[in-house]
Amino acid sequence: MFDINSNPKTFPAANQWLKTYYFSRAAFSIFWVAAAFTLGKGAPAISAALLLVYPLWDAAANMVDATRNGGLKSNPTQALNVGVSAVTTVAVALALGMSMHAVLFVFGIWAALAGLFQLATAVRRWKYYGAQWAMVLSGAQSALAGGIFVTRASGPKSPSITDIAPYAAFGAFYFLASAIWLTVAHARRHEAAPINT
Repeated sequence: MFDINSNPKTFPAANQWLKTYYFSRAAFSIFWVAAAFTLGKGAPAISAALLLVYPLWDAAANMVDATRNGGLKSNPTQALNVGVSAVTTVAVALALGMSMHAVLFVFGIWAALAGLFQLATAVRRWKYYGAQWAMVLSGAQSALAGGIFVTRASGPKSPSITDIAPYAAFGAFYFLASAIWLTVAHARRHEAAPINT
């Protein structure tokens, strides 16, 4: 994990990356939710593709972010997230051949685990960047949503991608909130910094 105290000159670049990362995650989630409620709602093939892409994107995003912040060894919670999301992608592919109940169950397990890893990552980052409250809430809510998905997976109602989309929408909100909060905090820090003459 990046340490501002050990290398303060790299903090602006690291902070900029984190803002870009959060904005990118928010943009993807917004696009995914829109696609789920429009294209995926009535097209099983598109719905299946979207369900596969979501955990795959999470694995790739965490991989890139961890690499930019010291590597997977320095970011164990993200390393675990990468592994769980990659396995989830395979599990979703298998579950799609069974039923949407199975898919919802897989998403539930993934949401719970990924949420806990995200929460742990946010707590570690709070020390260096601050403004991680939204990511903490996001991780906690993801874990809670995972439990709800698992419960609903055994219910009589046939689930669809629209049952998962609200979960992604909340994720988009929290990523966007984090990006904006970091932007504001950085601007305030810049204004408060002494001007060298």
